[in-house]
Formats: sequence, structure tokens, C-alpha cells
Amino acid sequence: MKSSTAGVAAFVAVAVLGVQGCAQPESTVGTPEAEPAEAWAPGAGVIPPGLEQFYTQTLGWESCDSYDTDESLIGTDLECAKVTVPLDYADPTGATADVAISRARATGDKIGSILFNPGGPGASGLYLATQAEGSAVSERFDRIGFDPRGIGASTPAVRCLTTEETDEQRSENDVDMSPEGIAETEDDHRDYAAKCAERTGADVLEHVGTQEVVRDMDVIRSVLGDDKLTYVGFSYGTRIGSTYAETFPTNVRAMVLDGALDPEQSPVDEAVEQGAAFQKAFDGFAASCAEASNCALGSDPMEANRTFRELVDPLLATPAETTDPRGLGYNDALTGVQQALYSESLWRVLRVGLAELQEGRGDTLLRLADTYSGRLEDGSYSNLDDAFNAIRCVDDPPVTDRAEASEADRRYREAAPFLDDGRGTGQAPLDLCAFWPVKNTSTPHTVSAPGVPKLVVVSTTFDPATPYQAGVELAAQLGADLVTYQGTQHTVAFSGVPCIDDPLIDYLVDLVPPGNDLVC
Repeated sequence: MKSSTAGVAAFVAVAVLGVQGCAQPESTVGTPEAEPAEAWAPGAGVIPPGLEQFYTQTLGWESCDSYDTDESLIGTDLECAKVTVPLDYADPTGATADVAISRARATGDKIGSILFNPGGPGASGLYLATQAEGSAVSERFDRIGFDPRGIGASTPAVRCLTTEETDEQRSENDVDMSPEGIAETEDDHRDYAAKCAERTGADVLEHVGTQEVVRDMDVIRSVLGDDKLTYVGFSYGTRIGSTYAETFPTNVRAMVLDGALDPEQSPVDEAVEQGAAFQKAFDGFAASCAEASNCALGSDPMEANRTFRELVDPLLATPAETTDPRGLGYNDALTGVQQALYSESLWRVLRVGLAELQEGRGDTLLRLADTYSGRLEDGSYSNLDDAFNAIRCVDDPPVTDRAEASEADRRYREAAPFLDDGRGTGQAPLDLCAFWPVKNTSTPHTVSAPGVPKLVVVSTTFDPATPYQAGVELAAQLGADLVTYQGTQHTVAFSGVPCIDDPLIDYLVDLVPPGNDLVC
């Protein structure tokens, strides 16, 4: 899950948000027998009335070269296709959308297909068809990645800003909490929302939420020839998974949900808890950095928040020099730091970036911020951030009460002091979603999925983006097994940790759950 913002004022963001059937038969537990290739044909499983043309379509697999919108497919040997779906499932005879999917074929006796989603929301998932390479998963399943509707190679795509406008937006510092500053920030939000409606279309923005994505996934399941869905979702992808389980509980074969979001949480509570989790990750980084001889935060971790602010606050007035003519501004510095806090594997890079900043240079932090923002080698952008905003604004109700917005700003500053610029006034602007041109289509609620088989939730103790407790809550709501990973990183499945990967592979292939007490 992307963090809501590199700053504090636009606190509300981590986006993320049926039909029920009979109970899952016990006979599905165990190793399914592989089917001959000719048995796998489009139109498998339950087909909702009126949607036959979508559920029974035949795919045209081709090279993925024209699907690569974010350079993530470079070096892969995947094949891709487009799945046509209704833009509005309430009007299946109306406009349509195309969802891009990728495939790495099973190398052995095939059980079926397994879908992967990386989260975001807004991230392209085509590259995830390369997950679990060389394992029993790649042997027994066609691995399928997909770009959810509006994202990446799927069309129509969400687009709000041009490259130049995105660069300009990144260079702005929305830290003025005076009445004038708040009014200016809200004018920027109105302008952004208006451009999204004009350039994407309100009819598209209205139908990019998770409620539609899970309907698309059920179409994908069918056209791939699977009676039931096998799915692995990371971060926001867990919201997709839990919503699918709630909408189509008897269409689920198995699910691994890693880096969970709690569907019960309000967007404000979610953002505040994410801020607190990033603070814990920063504290861990600061303690590690203090042991190095060249730590720009100094040798006393207790002083790290203050020292960090001394490094980044001057950027509000003057960007740091970079070899790129843009320079490193304040917002990009915070974004780059948060990008590096997603995993301990990036802490060394962060140490370098802060040491550079101490010397007045910002190349490393700018590169990290570019990665986070979806900036490509040619200077253009994927639609990651635009899609992120569009999805989160229809997946949760907006905060339109100014007192609530101001209180949320106060809570966020308190939860994540390393991100607090000290300019809080007790007032704050309304978030972008308060000005969004279409209404939200989901609300926070307790997930209920009667008849769903045993699912697995993976949660990391010091995950900075999706706090551990959210995984505990989601597992409880779904009656899922909870797997705990002790570490500081965002998601862990199939990242090369055997004590996590091995039981997950056993579960996905043989439907043997890992149990509710696995701690790694």
C-alpha cells in the first residue's frame, strides 16, 4: 500500500476497499488432479446471467511488448492478452473496458491458474506472473498478473496530469496551514479533480473501484478455464482479495493475502496508523544508522527526529542540487525517505541519500522518489499516482468535516513526528477526495464471507505501510490462518524466506493450511 502522502496535510489516503452462496464442500480439500490441457476452456464455473459474452470470450495471447507501461516487463518472457469487461456491470450492454493480463505457463501438470496483484492501488501487476519461479507454484499453475481496470495497460486508463504538471506538483510544498495556505491547497485539489474528470471521464472514474475489480477477476477466472479462483494479493491487493471473497465466496479455491488492510478501518484511522508504522520503521533505521561511522542522523537515535528535520526543512526554501536539473525539493525528499523505509534492504541506500543531503546534494533521494512516483527513464510517468487517487476516492467515503480533517492532521503529526514540519496550526485542508467528481462506491465494514474455504493472511510485525494489527483483524474477520513474519519490510511472501514460502506453497498447491500459529 502506498503511503497517503509524503507530508502531513493531505492525511487521508491509503485507499483500499456481494453475493453469497452455499458452503464450500469439504471434498475440495486435498490435491486436485491435473486436468488435460483441452479441458481448460473459457466459460468455467458459475456464470452470472447476462454476462455470458464476457465469461466465455476467447483470449488472444501475444507478445507483452506493447503492454509494458512502467518498464516492469523488461527482461521477462511473458505473454499477454486483453480481457473485455463491462465498464458498468449494471449495464452489461453498454460501454466496455479491457483488462490487461500476463501469463507464465505452468511447467508441469497444471492444476489451474493463479492470479497475483501487487497492490498500490494503482500499481501494474503484469510483472507478477514471474513470482514463485522454480517452485511447485510455477510447475502446477499458470501464473497470471493483471493490471486492474484503469491501471497500466488496461483501457481506458486513468490520466489526470501531464508529465510537466506532475513534475510541478511534486515541486510544490503544501505546508502552509494558514487560512490562505489551506485555501490554496484546496484550490489545487479542485483543479486536480477537474482535470481527472476532463481527461479520464467521470463515467470511467465512477467505475474504477475495488467493487468492479473483483467482478473483473471473476471474468478472468472464467476465461482462463478455472472453476474457482486461486489468488495471491499484496498490500492493497488484500483489499481486492477480501472483497472478492465477500462477493464470490464459493468461487474461491485458495487465497494468500500479504500485507493486509483492515476493511473495518476508516481512511483517517488507516492513515494515522500507517504514519505510526512508518515512524517505527524510521526509528529502526535510525538505530541501525547510528552504528555506522557516517550516519547523517548522528550516533544518538533518540535525537534522530530532530536531526532529520534539520536535514530536510531547509529544502522548503531551497532544493538540494542534483545532476538532474529538477533538484531535490522538500516533498521529494520525504517521498524518497518513505520509499526506502519500505524494506531494510534499502536502508543502506537511505544512509547514502541522507549523507548526500548533509552535503547539499540530493541525487539518491530523488531517484528513490522517482521510483515511488512512477517516473520512467524518459521522464514520463506511469499512471500509478493518478490511479491511486482515483481508486482511493471511490473506495472510501471522503472526509468533508473540517473539524475531523484538522483533528486527523493533528493525530498524524503526533503519530509520525519525523514527518511533522512543525507548522501545524490546528487547522488543515480537506483531502483531495472531498472534491472528487464522483461518489464513493464502498464504505468501511466488517467482511463477511460465509462459505469461503480456509484462507491465509500474512502480516509482518514492523510493516511500515500496512501495520501488523491490520492483518490480525483481517484474519479474524475471514476466519483465516494468520502467518506472522518478524521483520521490518512491506510484505514478505515469495521474497526468498523459506519458512514463509514453503508453507504458502504447500497451501496453494495442496490446499494444506499452515495453521494459525506459524511465526517466522
